[in-house]
Amino acid sequence: MAAIVLKRTGQKMPLVGFGLWKVTKSTCADTVYEAIKAGYRLLDGAGDYGNEKEAGEGVRRAIQEGIVKREELFITSKARSSLDRSQLSQHLIGLDSCGILSMHMTMSNYFDLFLVHFPIALQYVDPAHRYPPEWFDDNGVVRVQNTPMQETWRAMEELVDEGHAKNIGLSNCNGALILDVLRYARIEPQVLQVELHPYLTQDALIDLAKTLGIAVTAYSSFGPQGYVELSMDKGAPSLMSHDAIVKVAQKHGKTPAQVLLRWATQRGIAVVPKSNSAQRLKENLRCDTFDLSEDEIKSISALNMNLRLNNPAEIDARLAIFA
Repeated sequence: MAAIVLKRTGQKMPLVGFGLWKVTKSTCADTVYEAIKAGYRLLDGAGDYGNEKEAGEGVRRAIQEGIVKREELFITSKARSSLDRSQLSQHLIGLDSCGILSMHMTMSNYFDLFLVHFPIALQYVDPAHRYPPEWFDDNGVVRVQNTPMQETWRAMEELVDEGHAKNIGLSNCNGALILDVLRYARIEPQVLQVELHPYLTQDALIDLAKTLGIAVTAYSSFGPQGYVELSMDKGAPSLMSHDAIVKVAQKHGKTPAQVLLRWATQRGIAVVPKSNSAQRLKENLRCDTFDLSEDEIKSISALNMNLRLNNPAEIDARLAIFA
């Protein structure tokens, strides 16, 4: 399986993984189990997804049946930047007491990768009170707090020191914040996860990450799926049916989804698509079995319109991290 070698540890992160975002709790265990059976070895989760316990059940089942060993998996999770050192320890203890860490800590005692999910400091919510924490408090109000990223990054580094995480990184961060973290990081971020698709190519950010030796993982690789109203308002039809994508797919005898994933993976960018279809699971995993021409990559990149689908500023103006 194709992989990206992470700079600090030399650990191999699979180029194609399975994303847990928007996988329902009721189906998550079976979906994760089927993904592992299909050959996926990277599982991309987060505390905000609310399905890690169920995902852990799927992982445990696959291990018990001898389909995979824990060391063959690359498991990613994420937490918000509101966590300082004491709160991060409190967070992990809270998750463990709720049984949510069955996917991670109780089976292996470590994450392969742990990311700062958003550079947004919200008031801490104990998992025993509410899990996932959500953007709003019990009264439907967004509660921000003044935890600097430097404090959160120190907490992240302690996860490595204590053996809870092999690698740490950032998500949804712009170039200025990445450079700021590097000024005080004792352990540098190894991975940057961002929204990336032909409508949002983020070329300058990708070039910066590559220059710094930071691996990149793309999410929302298929673009406006799930954001139909927003995308149509901005004149952005589904990439799955876009003439430019369909034409390339037909030429190679592949699906539009495989073309969209290959547009990223051929440039060394990891992807974490999800699907509830066994057939599409297999197709997505095989997205690196063909190559696009340089002209095809350029024609797909030319679709860029800086359309961001996941923007916290739409929740609260104080969360405008991409402003």
